[in-house]
Formats: sequence, C-alpha cells, structure tokens
Amino acid sequence: MDFVSLVPQFGNVLYTLVAFVVALSVIVAVHEYGHYIVGRWSGIHPEVFSLGFGPVLWSRVDKRGTRWQIAALPFGGYVKFMGDANAASGKDAEAMEAAQLDPVALRKTMHGAPLWARAATVAAGPAFNFAMSILVFAAIFMLRGVVADPLAVGELKTLPNTTYELQEGDVILGIEGQKMPGLDDPEMRGAFLDNVPETATIAYQVRRDGLEQTVTGPYLFPPYIDRVAPRSASMDIGLEQGDVITAIDGEPVFAFNQLKDRVENSDGRVLMLDVWRQGETLEFALAPRRTDEPDPDGGFVTHWRIGIVGGMAFDPATEKAGLFESLTGGAVQTYSVVEGSLSGLWHMITGAISTCNISGPLGIAQTSGEIASQGTQSFIWFIAVLSTAVGLLNLFPVPALDGGHLVFYAYEAVTGKPPSDGALRILMAIGLTMILSLMVFALGNDLFC
Repeated sequence: MDFVSLVPQFGNVLYTLVAFVVALSVIVAVHEYGHYIVGRWSGIHPEVFSLGFGPVLWSRVDKRGTRWQIAALPFGGYVKFMGDANAASGKDAEAMEAAQLDPVALRKTMHGAPLWARAATVAAGPAFNFAMSILVFAAIFMLRGVVADPLAVGELKTLPNTTYELQEGDVILGIEGQKMPGLDDPEMRGAFLDNVPETATIAYQVRRDGLEQTVTGPYLFPPYIDRVAPRSASMDIGLEQGDVITAIDGEPVFAFNQLKDRVENSDGRVLMLDVWRQGETLEFALAPRRTDEPDPDGGFVTHWRIGIVGGMAFDPATEKAGLFESLTGGAVQTYSVVEGSLSGLWHMITGAISTCNISGPLGIAQTSGEIASQGTQSFIWFIAVLSTAVGLLNLFPVPALDGGHLVFYAYEAVTGKPPSDGALRILMAIGLTMILSLMVFALGNDLFC
C-alpha cells in the first residue's frame, strides 16, 4: 500500500473533523451558556457546565461553586443544575434530601424553583442560539456593507480573454441603451436583462468623474462561479470559486442564464464543461443532480442543479451599514432560515420533496469542512445558520428536547401540577426513541442518498 498517497485524504478528513468540532462546540457552548446564565440569574444553582461528554480532560471550580469542564467526546454538552433528576445519585441524592428540608436550598434546585424560572432557563438555550445568529449575521452585514444605490463598480472580476473599458468607481446609468432600474426593482433580473444581448461584451452607460459616457464591459451576469455549494456535483468534481465556465458541450456561453438553461434542460445527462481558471482552460465532466429548492410561493420546486452560485461581473461598491439596519438584516436572515427549515420539513412529511434533504452528522461534518475551505467569513456564516437550526430543533415539542420540557411546564401552568413521574418516564422514553430514530435515519441519508 502507498501510504504517502493517503496523506492528502487523511488531511481532508482531519480538516473536516476539526471544522465540524469547532462549529458544533461554538453552537453548543452558546446554547448551554444560555441555560447556565438564565438559570443562575433565576436563582437556580448550576453545578456543572460541560463541553463534551465522557472522561473529563480539564476542569475548574469557580467562586460560585460551578465546575467548568471539557470532556473527551466533543459532540455536545450540558449544564447540570442542582437537583437535576437525571443526575441525582450518590452525593446528589443526599443534597436533594437536605434541600427538601431547607426551603432556601430547595429554591436553588431546578425542581424547587418557581415555574417561571424553570421555563425561562429551559427556553434560554434556543433563545441564545437565535440571538447568536442575529448578531453574527448583523456583524457580517456591517463588515460587508450594503450595495450602494445607484449601482457602482467596486472591483472587477478576472474574466478570460477580455479587455474592458469599464473601471472601478463607474456609476452604472444604463446598459445597451436601457436605463438601469433601482436595486430593489425586480426588473433587475427580469425584463431588464431580457433585452440585453448575451454576448461577451456589452455597452455600459456610466458616470465617471462627473461625465456621462459609454464604455465596453463584460455581460453583467457572466458564467462566473462566485460560490460552490457544499456536497454538490460541482464541489465533487473540483470546481472552485473564481472559475469561469466558457463552454458546455463545445458551445460557448457568455451569460449565467445560458449555463442555467443548459443545466436545467439536461435531464441529468453528463455535460462537458470548458472551465477557465487563472489563464488555463480545463475540462470537466459533470452530471447535474435533482435538487429541491424553495419556491417564492412558499412551496418547493425540483430542478436539475450543479451546485454553483453566480454573481455580477464586478463586486458592487458598498456603503457602510448602520447598526439598526444590520440588526434588522440579521433578524430577517435568521427568520428566513427558520421559515425555510419549517417549510422543508413540512414538504418532506407530505412527500412533496425527498427526505434525503435531511442531513446527519456525517453530512453536516462534510458540509462544515467544505464551507470552512471557502474562507473564514463563509464558515462563520454557516455556524450562524447551523445555530438557528439547532435552536429551532430544540424547540420542537418532543420530550427530552427543550421544547418538550416547555410543554410539560405549560401543562403544569394550566393544571397547577406537573405530569406524574410515571407519565414523565414514558414520555421521555418515547422522546429519546424518536430522537435516536431520527439520528439513525439521517445517518442513513448521509451514507446512501
């Protein structure tokens, strides 16, 4: 066996594993810190804050008596509050007995705390996940800025065999004699582009140094790869950000829509792509895959896709985004992830789309590695998306999840008493069975879909 040839493969696996552990650890830490800090503020004593499970690698006890620890298996975490039933054994059981005799000590336990404190503590985990997502999205919006209106040229992208008169700083007034619509106008990608010839070079009407003039430039949306989707056909064959697809089956393409039309009409047939990469032309054989995508009307539509995202021939000039605008954008983006996740789940339940859209730990790990390879900002964005998904998942009314506990507390609020111990044991067993079944199903998707 050639062990040297295994080094790159081992490196990729290690990189993927590290990216997955980092992403998961950040999300778990935020989630559990939400439980911890709100529980502490509510008067419930947190005894252990653990990142990971299994043998403890490092720990320390703070001045409040909470043990902070890192365990060997970095695939989750927990906060153990005083009096937690699932951990009450030995000294914990003795502490519970003592607490029952002491009202002050009892108030510091999870079960002795008032209903509002328990509910707030449980809800805080998902809430912190959502808050983290909003803040991360907002920070990225502030860092990137917002596209200036009217549209102006930022940095021109490198495209093959072309010399253009279009320059950085040019304000786009029109294209091919048509007035440029506002950035919030849907005509930007609709009727406006329908009248622009799909050629390598087009005429731009610009304002430069206070003067209006007509200059040549690339087609506004060339077949340039701005981003490669993880676990996609393009990622699998090695297409990269910055590649330009110049021909399909020997026929030249100059516009991203030309590429999109050829892919959508391929019916999954293998396409031969000519790809320009940093002055070199490469050839790739690529088979589009069926992909379920959100529909503007709220449903899902199945298309043939190769897993790339295009963009304009230049990076638009940006202007600074304000704090309120960024936070609003972060909240809208978080809501969009929630809405898309719920819609996707519903359409899988009804059979409208494939259940292969559910990813398990292997799929999430692979996605983590592939997105991390695209840059720090993309990886941080992915962590925010995943944090939203984790927060949403934990709110599902399934026993053993935070949402299930909140349902129990709602029952207690209505009836004046919690569910019986026997009922809780049965419901928790059902909940754990459901969660384990879903994990096995998702793992099967990772292996066989």
